[in-house]
Amino acid sequence: MNIVWFWTLGGMLIAYSILDGYDLGVGALHLFIARGDHERRISINAIGPVWNGNEVWLLAAGGMMVVSFPRVYASGFSGFYLALMLVLWLLILRGVSIEFRSKLESGLWRSFWDTGFWFGSFLLCLLLGVALGNVLHGLPIGPSGFFQGTFALMLNPYSLLAGVLSLVLLPWHAANYLRRKTEGELLARAERWSRVLLCLVVLLVGVMTVVTFKIRPGIFASFRSQPLFFLFPVLTVAGLVLGFFAWAPGCSRIAFAASTLTIAGLLASAAATVFPDLLVSTIRPDYSLNIYNAASSHHALVVSFIANILGMVAVALYSTYVHRTFQGKVQLGSHGY
Repeated sequence: MNIVWFWTLGGMLIAYSILDGYDLGVGALHLFIARGDHERRISINAIGPVWNGNEVWLLAAGGMMVVSFPRVYASGFSGFYLALMLVLWLLILRGVSIEFRSKLESGLWRSFWDTGFWFGSFLLCLLLGVALGNVLHGLPIGPSGFFQGTFALMLNPYSLLAGVLSLVLLPWHAANYLRRKTEGELLARAERWSRVLLCLVVLLVGVMTVVTFKIRPGIFASFRSQPLFFLFPVLTVAGLVLGFFAWAPGCSRIAFAASTLTIAGLLASAAATVFPDLLVSTIRPDYSLNIYNAASSHHALVVSFIANILGMVAVALYSTYVHRTFQGKVQLGSHGY
């Protein structure tokens, strides 16, 4: 059950990154890709029916960590406390900006909340990448299993590089999403952004891979012990190659599938890189928290897994229903954001 829970949590975080990833990316591109109030309304309405539901996956993953790996939850949330509070406030800022911008017709009012939507989304894209970079890089976990460091330690060069990759990858995903949801000049602009961001993603993935091999020279040993792990980088490469096949106009579905595969492949590769560890200690390897020394009892893992599956099936069905209901190009009416 320990291994099952590791990949279950990993799958939930991948689902969050794919679904809320295009939400965050749309916000990070908002001030650049959408020009004028009409296009900005279309951009926000493209994610309007789904953005709050997509965030459920992150909340569920955090909640399930309490019952599956409580020591990781305690150590991670204490170490990332300031960052998590910042993420929480940025999520609130995004939600408030989306809901409030349409309450008044004033151009100044809407520009203010458009800026808030962009700012919250931009920083969230960066911080989520920085958090993943710290998980890969390792944290100062002491013998008691708790974080022994400061927030400044998390802003190391490797984690910032991961943050920059996230800041490019999620807007690429969003541009591909907007290709499916928009028309006219906004669609043409989304296609141009998609092509530029794809090239940057390829460059940053290459740099990130080289640097990761330098800071974690034992990666090959982990992958050789589990040959199935090689499927994850192959999935990443397949997504990037597919992105170039979607270069031409009219290939919006292929483009969105390409960025989806790339995100899934990168995050699964990151999980395989640290497996079976959950939080790697930079002080001493034996201080690391893994799927065995940080787990709940077997009974708790089994019971919580059953409850989690039931809940996640319900969320998946709801998410599928909403996406199907609001599929197609955005058409502005008297209602909406």
